[in-house]
Amino acid sequence: MTYMKRRTLLTAGFAAGLLLPAGSLFVAAGQARAEVTPACGAATPEQTEGPYFTPNAPLKTDLHEPGMKGEQLRMAGRVLDSHCRPVSRALLEVWQADADGVYDNRGYRLRGHVFADEAGGWMIDTIRPGRYPGRTPHIHVKVKGPTTRLLTTQLYFPNDPGNARDGIYDPRLLLQLEQRGEGLLGRYDFVLS
Repeated sequence: MTYMKRRTLLTAGFAAGLLLPAGSLFVAAGQARAEVTPACGAATPEQTEGPYFTPNAPLKTDLHEPGMKGEQLRMAGRVLDSHCRPVSRALLEVWQADADGVYDNRGYRLRGHVFADEAGGWMIDTIRPGRYPGRTPHIHVKVKGPTTRLLTTQLYFPNDPGNARDGIYDPRLLLQLEQRGEGLLGRYDFVLS
């Protein structure tokens, strides 16, 4: 699998007029800037790490693998402090189940980490995870800025019927989803305390 550096990808997107800087990682031409989620001042809620965390996941922005089933999902946003200032070089570590609701507990499939850019922007390509017994689809994230404490949380999908039955689900952790071509774009801005 080949990996494209985020700088190369963003430069190509700006040059082609597909992406426009707008105080966040990116917005499509003609789209309004999404509001910060949650509002600055309120730290992103913490949630359990769960039993499936594996340390030392590789540095990669694309967790999707050739032939992997599941709806493609690009997640992006910013890492901010409680005063709405970008947290540059924040570490974001992500892990999730596959489209069938199964975690890879032997390797690093659908696991990886990235660093936020100087504006606090981050982006990861993956798939929409499936449900497994007792849980609604979710994506685990750990976020740590150079001078902040570690945040461990989970991101959820709006309008999923499993949300109402999941005892861990928190509506403050919903991705802002929109359909983009053959996949989804999910935005979330983390606010660190």
